[in-house]
Amino acid sequence: MPTRADAWHDLALLPEPTLTELFAEDPQRVNKLSGRIELGETGVLFDWSKTHLDDKLLDGFEALAEAAGFAAMRERLFAGEVVNSTEGRAAEHSALRGVGKAESVEEALVLRDRMEALVRAIHDGAMGDVKHLIHVGIGGSALGPALAVDALARDFPLCDVHVVSNIDGQALEAAFKACDPETTLLAVASKTFTTIETMTNAASALSWLEQNGVADPSGRVIALTANPEKAVEWGVDETRILPFAESVGGRYSLWSSIGFPIAMAIGWEEFESFLEGAAKVDEHFRDSNGRANLCLRAAFADLTYARLRKAETRGVFAYDERLRLFPSYLQQLEMESNGKSVTAAGDPVDGPTAPITWGGVGTDAQHAVFQLLHQGTHLVPVDFIASIAPGDSLDAAHHRILLMNCFAQGAALMAGQASDDAARAYPGNRPSATILCDDIDAATLGALIAFHEHRTFANAVLMGINPFDQFGVELGKAIAKRIESGGAQFDPSTTALLEKAGLG
Repeated sequence: MPTRADAWHDLALLPEPTLTELFAEDPQRVNKLSGRIELGETGVLFDWSKTHLDDKLLDGFEALAEAAGFAAMRERLFAGEVVNSTEGRAAEHSALRGVGKAESVEEALVLRDRMEALVRAIHDGAMGDVKHLIHVGIGGSALGPALAVDALARDFPLCDVHVVSNIDGQALEAAFKACDPETTLLAVASKTFTTIETMTNAASALSWLEQNGVADPSGRVIALTANPEKAVEWGVDETRILPFAESVGGRYSLWSSIGFPIAMAIGWEEFESFLEGAAKVDEHFRDSNGRANLCLRAAFADLTYARLRKAETRGVFAYDERLRLFPSYLQQLEMESNGKSVTAAGDPVDGPTAPITWGGVGTDAQHAVFQLLHQGTHLVPVDFIASIAPGDSLDAAHHRILLMNCFAQGAALMAGQASDDAARAYPGNRPSATILCDDIDAATLGALIAFHEHRTFANAVLMGINPFDQFGVELGKAIAKRIESGGAQFDPSTTALLEKAGLG
């Protein structure tokens, strides 16, 4: 059987036709490289036809997937077996959505019922008049909730949610200014309940409640954690602790009790729709094979550029204000998962791994970074995300212009334009993919996030790396603790900076 190295060798030898040539050679190209996932009343179209994927590349990547043992790894993922080899853990975020090992799905349902009961009780007034929620967390405990609340609770939120992650006190003070302490709850989201930024912010928020006359500040705290014992030690009553499983990683945790602020903002029924949309993608990813698997096909395109064409970045541009935080969410999901230099076996990788994920919102980005995309010297594959239905009630011209610009950018990147004036020439042959949603509702957002989770996993398996650990975030934290404890020796530059800031 061919090895992963053999498959990569064969892929590297394939010709590199231009995008214009690929469309000219295959009239069925759009149909072949587009696919849709149905979500009940809505759905999402994934169009990868403006990438350089063709039948030969797809054949080669399918051979790579077989050599990498993709099908077996996917089976292990959904069976709740160990896929995080360095920490000896499963990765059971899909079980939170009802797709996975039966026992894990059942356990997740019990915890979900507990969260539902608390959310409904709060909305029904069991904790008094609750108008605001300050949610403190960091990384996956904040980015997911912030994205979902911003996307789904813009018009008539059931609760005014403020997600605070930064240890910079200005972030927390901004939330204080927007909230009435008498009608505010505090959610503390930390897997270990020891994360220094989160616990420092939580302590300050608790002090703010107390200083503003709240009689029982601790009684206004909801703990979201995989370590309930630590939450009890911190003073949270057991009835207000919403646990989640140790097998759920931080950047995959918004489906668990970390999603509490989402449910508070949009209501339980909509939160259920959010989970159901993700489950539809789980089922597609689990049951579809080869190029028909849209998440795997996206990974094939990703590796075409990161590995074969040495593109160091990937741009993500949401042509919808509701998805303005989506590029930031993807940065953690993709770079923390696949930003590795060793394989799952601990050997050096044999090529580039995760590209740098970056992006912005259209049409703002067109007047900022698209100059480089069209005429710069970097090859940057781009994902466009848009919605057919508008998120506003203004003149239809707003949304029409938005979508026209989105589609025009992809067409311009591909076709380019010749000119006798070199400064006005566009080389073209620049790749993009388009994700076109019927609307941005709870089910669709759940599907978009789950799609990218599985896309990230597929990339990792094809590269032979472990996407579920993140030791790279620990070293800086450890050094910060050494600074706090005092007496540690550092390089001359760091020493001078510490002294200048009064920390030496």
